[in-house]
Amino acid sequence: MPATATRLHSFTESVIRGMTRLALRHNAINLSQGFPDFGPPEPVLQALERALRGPHHQYAITWGAPRFREALARKIHRFSGAPVDPEQNLVVTCGSTEAMMVAMMTACNPGDRVIVFSPFYENYAADAILSGAEPIYVPLHAPEFRYDLQELARAFEQGPKAIVVCNPSNPTGRVFSREELTEILALAEHHDAFVITDEPYEHIVYGPHRHTYMHALPGAADRVITCNSLSKTFSMTGWRLGYVQAAPRIIDQAKKVHDFLTVGAAAPLQEAAVTALDLPMEYYRDLTDLYTAKRDVFIGCLRELRLPFQEPEGAYFVMVDISSLGFPTDTEAAEWMVREIGVAGVPGSSFFREPEHRFIRFHFARQEVTLREAASRLSRLRDVRGR
Repeated sequence: MPATATRLHSFTESVIRGMTRLALRHNAINLSQGFPDFGPPEPVLQALERALRGPHHQYAITWGAPRFREALARKIHRFSGAPVDPEQNLVVTCGSTEAMMVAMMTACNPGDRVIVFSPFYENYAADAILSGAEPIYVPLHAPEFRYDLQELARAFEQGPKAIVVCNPSNPTGRVFSREELTEILALAEHHDAFVITDEPYEHIVYGPHRHTYMHALPGAADRVITCNSLSKTFSMTGWRLGYVQAAPRIIDQAKKVHDFLTVGAAAPLQEAAVTALDLPMEYYRDLTDLYTAKRDVFIGCLRELRLPFQEPEGAYFVMVDISSLGFPTDTEAAEWMVREIGVAGVPGSSFFREPEHRFIRFHFARQEVTLREAASRLSRLRDVRGR
Protein backbone atom coordinates (compact mmCIF):
# COMPACT_ATOMS: atom_id res chain seq x y z
CA MET A 1 0.00 0.00 0.00
CA PRO A 2 1.52 3.40 -0.96
CA ALA A 3 2.19 5.88 1.84
CA THR A 4 0.44 9.23 2.03
CA ALA A 5 2.42 12.47 1.88
CA THR A 6 4.86 12.88 4.76
CA ARG A 7 4.15 16.63 5.02
CA LEU A 8 0.74 15.74 6.48
CA HIS A 9 2.31 13.97 9.45
CA SER A 10 3.52 17.19 11.10
CA PHE A 11 0.07 18.59 11.95
CA THR A 12 -3.28 17.25 13.05
CA GLU A 13 -6.87 17.64 11.96
CA SER A 14 -8.41 20.94 13.10
CA VAL A 15 -8.92 20.90 16.87
CA ILE A 16 -11.51 23.68 16.50
CA ARG A 17 -13.71 21.63 14.19
CA GLY A 18 -13.19 18.61 16.45
CA MET A 19 -14.54 20.55 19.43
CA THR A 20 -17.55 21.59 17.35
CA ARG A 21 -18.36 17.93 16.66
CA LEU A 22 -17.98 17.15 20.37
CA ALA A 23 -20.32 20.02 21.22
CA LEU A 24 -22.94 18.69 18.81
CA ARG A 25 -22.64 15.21 20.30
CA HIS A 26 -23.30 16.50 23.83
CA ASN A 27 -25.74 19.29 22.90
CA ALA A 28 -23.35 21.86 24.37
CA ILE A 29 -23.28 25.58 23.65
CA ASN A 30 -20.59 25.93 21.00
CA LEU A 31 -18.17 28.71 21.95
CA SER A 32 -15.34 26.93 20.12
CA GLN A 33 -15.71 27.44 16.35
CA GLY A 34 -15.99 31.16 15.75
CA PHE A 35 -19.16 31.73 13.79
CA PRO A 36 -22.22 33.80 14.78
CA ASP A 37 -25.62 32.29 15.51
CA PHE A 38 -27.29 35.18 13.66
CA GLY A 39 -27.39 36.05 9.98
CA PRO A 40 -26.42 38.86 7.60
CA PRO A 41 -28.26 42.21 7.52
CA GLU A 42 -31.74 42.12 6.00
CA PRO A 43 -30.81 44.19 2.89
CA VAL A 44 -28.13 41.61 2.09
CA LEU A 45 -30.61 38.73 2.42
CA GLN A 46 -32.96 40.55 0.05
CA ALA A 47 -30.09 41.02 -2.40
CA LEU A 48 -29.37 37.29 -2.16
CA GLU A 49 -32.97 36.48 -3.11
CA ARG A 50 -32.67 38.73 -6.16
CA ALA A 51 -29.29 37.24 -7.10
CA LEU A 52 -30.66 33.71 -6.98
CA ARG A 53 -33.35 34.70 -9.49
CA GLY A 54 -30.86 36.47 -11.73
CA PRO A 55 -28.36 35.31 -14.33
CA HIS A 56 -25.61 34.48 -11.84
CA HIS A 57 -25.52 30.68 -11.88
CA GLN A 58 -22.47 30.06 -14.07
CA TYR A 59 -18.78 30.77 -13.50
CA ALA A 60 -17.88 34.34 -12.74
CA ILE A 61 -14.48 35.62 -13.90
CA THR A 62 -11.99 33.41 -12.11
CA TRP A 63 -10.47 36.15 -9.93
CA GLY A 64 -13.85 37.67 -9.07
CA ALA A 65 -16.98 39.12 -10.62
CA PRO A 66 -16.30 42.72 -11.78
CA ARG A 67 -19.12 44.28 -9.70
CA PHE A 68 -17.91 42.51 -6.59
CA ARG A 69 -14.28 43.56 -7.08
CA GLU A 70 -15.35 47.14 -7.75
CA ALA A 71 -17.39 47.17 -4.53
CA LEU A 72 -14.44 45.65 -2.65
CA ALA A 73 -12.11 48.33 -3.98
CA ARG A 74 -14.52 51.09 -2.89
CA LYS A 75 -14.89 49.62 0.58
CA ILE A 76 -11.16 49.08 1.14
CA HIS A 77 -10.38 52.63 0.00
CA ARG A 78 -13.13 54.02 2.24
CA PHE A 79 -11.54 52.54 5.37
CA SER A 80 -7.81 52.44 4.61
CA GLY A 81 -7.43 55.49 2.40
CA ALA A 82 -5.20 53.51 0.06
CA PRO A 83 -6.04 53.40 -3.66
CA VAL A 84 -7.21 49.98 -4.88
CA ASP A 85 -7.52 49.00 -8.53
CA PRO A 86 -10.16 46.25 -8.83
CA GLU A 87 -8.39 44.78 -11.86
CA GLN A 88 -4.80 44.88 -10.64
CA ASN A 89 -4.91 44.65 -6.83
CA LEU A 90 -7.54 41.99 -6.02
CA VAL A 91 -8.19 38.28 -6.32
CA VAL A 92 -11.49 36.98 -4.93
CA THR A 93 -11.16 33.66 -3.09
CA CYS A 94 -13.27 31.07 -1.30
CA GLY A 95 -12.95 32.72 2.09
CA SER A 96 -9.89 34.00 3.90
CA THR A 97 -8.81 30.38 4.35
CA GLU A 98 -8.13 30.05 0.64
CA ALA A 99 -6.76 33.59 0.54
CA MET A 100 -4.09 32.61 3.08
CA MET A 101 -3.13 29.53 1.09
CA VAL A 102 -2.98 31.56 -2.13
CA ALA A 103 -0.78 34.15 -0.43
CA MET A 104 1.54 31.54 1.03
CA MET A 105 1.94 29.64 -2.24
CA THR A 106 2.45 32.90 -4.15
CA ALA A 107 5.13 34.15 -1.77
CA CYS A 108 7.04 30.98 -0.91
CA ASN A 109 9.09 28.33 -2.63
CA PRO A 110 9.54 24.86 -1.12
CA GLY A 111 12.25 25.11 1.51
CA ASP A 112 11.59 28.78 2.35
CA ARG A 113 10.94 29.83 5.93
CA VAL A 114 7.91 31.72 7.27
CA ILE A 115 7.64 33.50 10.64
CA VAL A 116 4.48 32.64 12.56
CA PHE A 117 3.61 34.19 15.92
CA SER A 118 2.67 31.71 18.67
CA PRO A 119 -0.14 31.39 19.67
CA PHE A 120 -1.52 31.34 16.13
CA TYR A 121 -4.68 30.43 14.28
CA GLU A 122 -4.13 26.76 13.53
CA ASN A 123 -4.25 27.12 9.73
CA TYR A 124 -1.10 29.23 9.51
CA ALA A 125 1.48 26.58 10.30
CA ALA A 126 -0.41 24.07 8.17
CA ASP A 127 -0.51 26.54 5.25
CA ALA A 128 3.25 26.98 5.46
CA ILE A 129 3.90 23.24 5.59
CA LEU A 130 1.48 22.47 2.73
CA SER A 131 3.33 25.11 0.71
CA GLY A 132 6.61 23.33 1.38
CA ALA A 133 7.82 26.08 3.73
CA GLU A 134 9.19 25.76 7.26
CA PRO A 135 7.59 27.79 10.07
CA ILE A 136 9.76 29.85 12.42
CA TYR A 137 7.80 30.42 15.62
CA VAL A 138 8.07 33.65 17.61
CA PRO A 139 6.25 33.71 20.97
CA LEU A 140 3.63 36.25 21.95
CA HIS A 141 4.15 36.45 25.69
CA ALA A 142 1.15 35.98 27.99
CA PRO A 143 -0.82 37.51 29.56
CA GLU A 144 -0.77 40.49 27.14
CA PHE A 145 0.45 38.40 24.18
CA ARG A 146 3.05 40.86 22.94
CA TYR A 147 6.17 40.00 20.98
CA ASP A 148 9.71 40.75 22.10
CA LEU A 149 11.40 42.87 19.42
CA GLN A 150 14.80 41.20 19.92
CA GLU A 151 13.27 37.73 19.56
CA LEU A 152 11.50 38.84 16.40
CA ALA A 153 14.72 40.35 15.00
CA ARG A 154 16.56 37.06 15.64
CA ALA A 155 13.84 35.21 13.74
CA PHE A 156 14.29 37.54 10.75
CA GLU A 157 18.04 36.84 10.86
CA GLN A 158 17.16 33.26 9.83
CA GLY A 159 16.22 34.56 6.38
CA PRO A 160 12.44 34.07 6.19
CA LYS A 161 10.59 34.68 2.96
CA ALA A 162 7.52 35.98 4.81
CA ILE A 163 5.91 36.69 8.16
CA VAL A 164 2.23 36.09 8.97
CA VAL A 165 0.40 38.74 11.03
CA CYS A 166 -3.20 38.21 12.18
CA ASN A 167 -4.69 41.55 13.17
CA PRO A 168 -6.90 41.70 15.19
CA SER A 169 -5.52 38.44 16.48
CA ASN A 170 -7.17 35.06 16.57
CA PRO A 171 -6.88 33.52 19.16
CA THR A 172 -5.64 36.23 21.54
CA GLY A 173 -7.90 39.20 20.78
CA ARG A 174 -4.84 41.48 20.52
CA VAL A 175 -4.90 44.50 18.22
CA PHE A 176 -1.42 45.28 16.92
CA SER A 177 -0.62 48.95 17.27
CA ARG A 178 0.61 51.13 14.41
CA GLU A 179 4.00 51.22 16.13
CA GLU A 180 4.22 47.41 16.28
CA LEU A 181 3.20 47.03 12.64
CA THR A 182 5.77 49.65 11.65
CA GLU A 183 8.46 47.67 13.51
CA ILE A 184 7.45 44.47 11.74
CA LEU A 185 7.41 46.21 8.37
CA ALA A 186 10.88 47.70 8.98
CA LEU A 187 12.30 44.25 9.72
CA ALA A 188 10.60 42.81 6.64
CA GLU A 189 12.05 45.59 4.49
CA HIS A 190 15.54 45.11 5.93
CA HIS A 191 15.45 41.36 5.27
CA ASP A 192 13.47 41.62 2.01
CA ALA A 193 10.53 39.51 3.21
CA PHE A 194 6.81 39.57 2.49
CA VAL A 195 4.27 40.42 5.17
CA ILE A 196 1.11 38.31 4.88
CA THR A 197 -1.68 39.84 6.95
CA ASP A 198 -4.96 38.15 7.87
CA GLU A 199 -7.59 40.74 8.77
CA PRO A 200 -11.13 39.27 8.89
CA TYR A 201 -11.82 41.00 12.24
CA GLU A 202 -10.87 44.49 10.99
CA HIS A 203 -14.23 45.96 12.03
CA ILE A 204 -14.50 44.21 15.40
CA VAL A 205 -12.21 46.45 17.45
CA TYR A 206 -12.97 47.84 20.91
CA GLY A 207 -12.15 51.39 21.93
CA PRO A 208 -9.73 52.99 22.46
CA HIS A 209 -7.98 50.57 20.09
CA ARG A 210 -8.00 51.15 16.35
CA HIS A 211 -7.32 48.89 13.39
CA THR A 212 -4.28 49.89 11.33
CA TYR A 213 -4.27 48.76 7.71
CA MET A 214 -0.73 47.54 7.21
CA HIS A 215 -0.91 47.77 3.43
CA ALA A 216 -1.49 51.53 3.79
CA LEU A 217 1.68 52.19 5.82
CA PRO A 218 4.50 54.03 4.02
CA GLY A 219 6.60 51.63 1.97
CA ALA A 220 4.23 48.69 2.49
CA ALA A 221 2.53 48.41 -0.89
CA ASP A 222 5.15 46.25 -2.62
CA ARG A 223 5.57 43.62 0.12
CA VAL A 224 2.31 43.42 2.12
CA ILE A 225 -0.16 40.75 0.97
CA THR A 226 -3.52 41.29 2.66
CA CYS A 227 -5.92 38.39 3.17
CA ASN A 228 -9.44 39.12 4.26
CA SER A 229 -13.04 37.97 4.04
CA LEU A 230 -16.61 39.15 4.46
CA SER A 231 -17.39 36.33 6.89
CA LYS A 232 -17.09 38.07 10.25
CA THR A 233 -18.05 41.62 9.28
CA PHE A 234 -21.36 40.56 7.75
CA SER A 235 -22.08 37.33 9.70
CA MET A 236 -21.82 35.18 6.58
CA THR A 237 -19.12 32.63 7.38
CA GLY A 238 -20.87 30.02 5.22
CA TRP A 239 -20.77 32.22 2.12
CA ARG A 240 -16.99 31.70 1.85
CA LEU A 241 -16.17 35.03 0.20
CA GLY A 242 -12.63 36.29 0.72
CA TYR A 243 -9.90 38.05 -1.17
CA VAL A 244 -6.19 38.70 -1.58
CA GLN A 245 -5.08 42.31 -2.00
CA ALA A 246 -1.55 43.16 -3.11
CA ALA A 247 0.61 44.94 -5.67
CA PRO A 248 -0.06 44.07 -9.34
CA ARG A 249 3.12 41.98 -9.73
CA ILE A 250 2.00 39.82 -6.79
CA ILE A 251 -1.63 39.60 -7.87
CA ASP A 252 -0.58 38.47 -11.35
CA GLN A 253 0.95 35.38 -9.75
CA ALA A 254 -1.78 34.92 -7.12
CA LYS A 255 -4.38 34.67 -9.89
CA LYS A 256 -2.62 31.54 -11.17
CA VAL A 257 -2.59 29.87 -7.76
CA HIS A 258 -6.26 30.68 -7.10
CA ASP A 259 -7.34 29.51 -10.56
CA PHE A 260 -5.91 26.04 -10.03
CA LEU A 261 -7.00 25.73 -6.38
CA THR A 262 -10.71 26.53 -6.65
CA VAL A 263 -11.41 28.23 -10.03
CA GLY A 264 -13.68 30.78 -8.37
CA ALA A 265 -16.01 31.80 -5.56
CA ALA A 266 -19.79 31.36 -5.86
CA ALA A 267 -21.17 33.77 -8.47
CA PRO A 268 -24.63 34.52 -6.95
CA LEU A 269 -23.07 35.16 -3.54
CA GLN A 270 -20.63 37.65 -5.04
CA GLU A 271 -23.54 39.49 -6.64
CA ALA A 272 -25.51 39.64 -3.38
CA ALA A 273 -22.47 40.69 -1.35
CA VAL A 274 -22.13 43.92 -3.34
CA THR A 275 -25.01 45.19 -1.20
CA ALA A 276 -23.09 44.31 1.96
CA LEU A 277 -19.95 46.10 0.81
CA ASP A 278 -21.94 49.26 0.04
CA LEU A 279 -23.66 49.47 3.44
CA PRO A 280 -23.35 52.91 5.10
CA MET A 281 -20.93 53.78 7.92
CA GLU A 282 -23.77 53.43 10.42
CA TYR A 283 -23.65 49.66 9.91
CA TYR A 284 -20.04 49.48 11.09
CA ARG A 285 -20.74 51.65 14.14
CA ASP A 286 -23.63 49.39 15.05
CA LEU A 287 -21.40 46.33 14.56
CA THR A 288 -18.87 47.70 17.04
CA ASP A 289 -21.61 48.44 19.55
CA LEU A 290 -23.09 44.97 19.09
CA TYR A 291 -19.84 43.13 19.77
CA THR A 292 -18.83 45.46 22.58
CA ALA A 293 -22.04 44.51 24.36
CA LYS A 294 -21.43 40.80 23.76
CA ARG A 295 -17.87 41.08 25.02
CA ASP A 296 -19.01 42.86 28.17
CA VAL A 297 -21.61 40.19 28.93
CA PHE A 298 -19.14 37.35 28.58
CA ILE A 299 -16.16 38.85 30.36
CA GLY A 300 -18.52 39.94 33.12
CA CYS A 301 -19.24 36.26 33.65
CA LEU A 302 -15.52 35.47 33.75
CA ARG A 303 -14.95 38.18 36.36
CA GLU A 304 -17.67 36.70 38.55
CA LEU A 305 -15.97 33.30 38.24
CA ARG A 306 -12.61 34.91 39.08
CA LEU A 307 -10.97 33.18 36.14
CA PRO A 308 -7.97 35.16 34.79
CA PHE A 309 -8.20 36.40 31.21
CA GLN A 310 -6.80 39.12 29.00
CA GLU A 311 -9.55 41.52 27.94
CA PRO A 312 -9.95 41.33 24.15
CA GLU A 313 -8.95 44.44 22.23
CA GLY A 314 -10.49 43.13 19.02
CA ALA A 315 -12.07 40.06 17.36
CA TYR A 316 -14.53 38.02 19.44
CA PHE A 317 -12.25 35.63 21.29
CA VAL A 318 -10.97 35.52 24.84
CA MET A 319 -8.17 33.34 26.20
CA VAL A 320 -9.14 32.16 29.67
CA ASP A 321 -6.59 30.83 32.18
CA ILE A 322 -8.14 27.64 33.60
CA SER A 323 -5.08 26.42 35.51
CA SER A 324 -6.86 27.00 38.86
CA LEU A 325 -9.44 24.34 37.94
CA GLY A 326 -6.87 21.63 38.59
CA PHE A 327 -6.99 19.64 35.34
CA PRO A 328 -3.75 18.01 34.12
CA THR A 329 -4.14 19.54 30.64
CA ASP A 330 -6.29 22.08 28.87
CA THR A 331 -7.61 19.36 26.54
CA GLU A 332 -8.96 17.35 29.47
CA ALA A 333 -10.50 20.51 30.91
CA ALA A 334 -12.15 21.46 27.59
CA GLU A 335 -13.57 18.00 26.98
CA TRP A 336 -14.85 17.80 30.56
CA MET A 337 -16.58 21.17 30.16
CA VAL A 338 -18.40 19.92 27.08
CA ARG A 339 -19.61 16.74 28.79
CA GLU A 340 -20.35 18.06 32.30
CA ILE A 341 -20.93 21.81 31.95
CA GLY A 342 -22.41 21.92 28.44
CA VAL A 343 -20.12 24.64 27.06
CA ALA A 344 -17.48 24.06 24.37
CA GLY A 345 -14.22 26.01 24.07
CA VAL A 346 -10.95 25.23 22.33
CA PRO A 347 -7.91 23.88 24.21
CA GLY A 348 -5.38 26.67 24.01
CA SER A 349 -2.53 24.23 23.41
CA SER A 350 -3.77 23.80 19.82
CA PHE A 351 -2.68 27.40 19.12
CA PHE A 352 0.77 27.26 20.73
CA ARG A 353 4.06 25.91 19.48
CA GLU A 354 5.28 25.92 23.10
CA PRO A 355 4.04 23.30 25.62
CA GLU A 356 1.29 25.55 27.01
CA HIS A 357 -1.77 24.12 28.77
CA ARG A 358 -3.16 27.01 30.82
CA PHE A 359 -5.73 28.38 28.42
CA ILE A 360 -9.07 27.68 26.79
CA ARG A 361 -10.28 29.95 24.01
CA PHE A 362 -13.95 30.91 24.02
CA HIS A 363 -15.74 33.08 21.48
CA PHE A 364 -18.71 35.33 22.14
CA ALA A 365 -20.25 35.76 18.67
CA ARG A 366 -23.59 34.57 19.99
CA GLN A 367 -26.95 36.10 20.74
CA GLU A 368 -27.14 37.60 24.21
CA VAL A 369 -29.60 34.95 25.43
CA THR A 370 -27.12 32.26 24.37
CA LEU A 371 -24.24 34.01 26.12
CA ARG A 372 -26.22 34.35 29.33
CA GLU A 373 -27.13 30.66 29.23
CA ALA A 374 -23.45 29.82 28.70
CA ALA A 375 -22.59 32.05 31.68
CA SER A 376 -25.15 30.23 33.81
CA ARG A 377 -23.65 26.87 32.90
CA LEU A 378 -20.08 28.07 33.45
CA SER A 379 -21.03 29.25 36.95
CA ARG A 380 -20.82 25.59 37.96
CA LEU A 381 -17.05 25.88 37.61
CA ARG A 382 -17.02 27.47 41.07
CA ASP A 383 -17.59 23.97 42.43
CA VAL A 384 -14.60 22.40 40.70
CA ARG A 385 -11.79 24.95 41.24
CA GLY A 386 -8.67 23.14 42.49
CA ARG A 387 -10.21 19.72 41.98
